[in-house]
Parts: sequence; structure tokens; C-alpha cells
Amino acid sequence: MRLILASTSPRRREILGLLGRPFEVIAPEFDERISTHLSIGEEVLQFAVGKARSVAAKHPESIVIGSDTMIQLDGEKIGKPLDAADARRILRLLSGKAHKIYTSVAIIDGIGGPGLTRIETVVLKMRELSADEIESYVATGESLDKAGAYSIQGQGRHLIAAMEGDYLAAVGMPLKPIAGYLKDVEYALAKFCTKKTS
Repeated sequence: MRLILASTSPRRREILGLLGRPFEVIAPEFDERISTHLSIGEEVLQFAVGKARSVAAKHPESIVIGSDTMIQLDGEKIGKPLDAADARRILRLLSGKAHKIYTSVAIIDGIGGPGLTRIETVVLKMRELSADEIESYVATGESLDKAGAYSIQGQGRHLIAAMEGDYLAAVGMPLKPIAGYLKDVEYALAKFCTKKTS
């Protein structure tokens, strides 16, 4: 069973590695452009599916996993900052407020299974941040490739007041649905092989 993670994210690589299964990492060829007409749930799922499909198209007979994370505050979708100035703007918006993290996972199954799509939501409250705190955090460089301009598992954890939901989904990829799907696939394959040899 060839397992591929369609991602360039070190965080997602680390999360999938927790399963202790061999897998490959291939960068997806997918352009993430935030739309104005899709809900955040639709969009974050569309991004995960798009990433997984872009890799699955070139690697058939594999199980390909795609994932995406986006933040919503007061109805606004927030992705990765464009630059350091945008990171400061985003952190000022989030300061002292609760926001929702939407993290999607999409599995494209090229070995005959149904695949999977799932969205997990996490509610996170950020502390009131001073201008100096924001400046110091942005200076670490951690903001620039993270949805919401912070990393909950990095130095950004010091910005957080409270969290409700799946920690791994907040980091970048929910693991439980992936583990459950792979377990079902292995069971189905074992059953098929048993029938074939009997």
C-alpha cells in the first residue's frame, strides 16, 4: 500500500509520522486562491482535495492525503500572511479574540477504496498582545507560512489563552480520521488476500 502525503508542510509530515507507517512526501501542484463566493468549510475542503488530486493524477494506485488549514474571525477567512507587515495586521486582528480554525483532510484512494473528506474545527482564544509582543513574534519568522500568522506548536503557543478541540487539527492535520481510514483499508486488503488464496 503506497501512501503519499501531498504537502510541503513539515508539521503535516510530523503528524502523519506519528502513525509509524512508511509514506512518501510529494509537493502538490495546486494554487491556493481564497475566493469570495465559497464558505470557509467549502474552501478549506476544496484546497485539500485539490492538493491530493494533483498528486494522485501522477501517482495512481496510491493512497494520497491532502490537507489544508484556514482561520475565520468575524466572518473573514484568514490564510497565510503575504509578508511580515500582513502578519502583524493579522495578529492585531486576532489579539484578545476567539477565532475558529478549520482544518480539512482529503484522501484520494487509487487502490479501490472510497476515499475520505473531513473537516475539523477548533476554537482558539488569543491573549491580548502588545505591539512589542507582535513585533518580537513576527521577527522570529515563524508567522510567514502559517495560517493566521502563528504556530500553535512553536513560539506561537505563548500567544494562546485557551483552546477547545483537536490539538493536531489546530497544528495542521487531524490524525484520527486518517488512522481510521487506513485501518479499514488494511482490513479490506487482508480480507481480499485471504479470499484470493483460499
